[in-house]
Amino acid sequence: MKLSEYAKKNSITYQTAWNHFKSGKIPNARQLPTGTVVIDENPQAHANEYVIVYARVSSSENKTNLDAQADRLVQYCEALGLTVSEVVKECASGLNDSRPKLSKIFRDRKATKIVVEHKDRLTRFGFNYIELLYPECEIIVVDPCEDKQDLFEDFISLVTSFCARIYGRRRSRRKTEQIIEALNDTE
Repeated sequence: MKLSEYAKKNSITYQTAWNHFKSGKIPNARQLPTGTVVIDENPQAHANEYVIVYARVSSSENKTNLDAQADRLVQYCEALGLTVSEVVKECASGLNDSRPKLSKIFRDRKATKIVVEHKDRLTRFGFNYIELLYPECEIIVVDPCEDKQDLFEDFISLVTSFCARIYGRRRSRRKTEQIIEALNDTE
């Protein structure tokens, strides 16, 4: 909890709480790099937690955004009093279901909390399925609103993917017909 909440809870002024913090009278109190003072109410409650910060961008061109996203998530966890066990950064489309780092998180099943900036950073579709299939893990979404530009780009990727599958099937069917025809000609 923040120092202001601690002051209200203990019926003291903020200045008195600040003086107590400065003199070391508040156990489990610490100051974040941002200057905010937080107090871990029960540090033992977080002892068995395995918190994973998951940051993802669609392309390697956004690598700087990936690092900034991960840093923001780590700061968010610190503000909540969570100890980050692992930071996972991945460059892959949200539509791609073969993301090795995310797959490892789900296979290992160590995480008790996964922290993401937006739902779509974890997955574009099927977010509720992840929650149903991994109930022992709490998924924390920092900002639940969606970016319309990202959604539009995903729609284009989805249409492109389906078109490639359709044309790929036609191509493979023609190739199979050519092989059969060649085999018939050799007989």
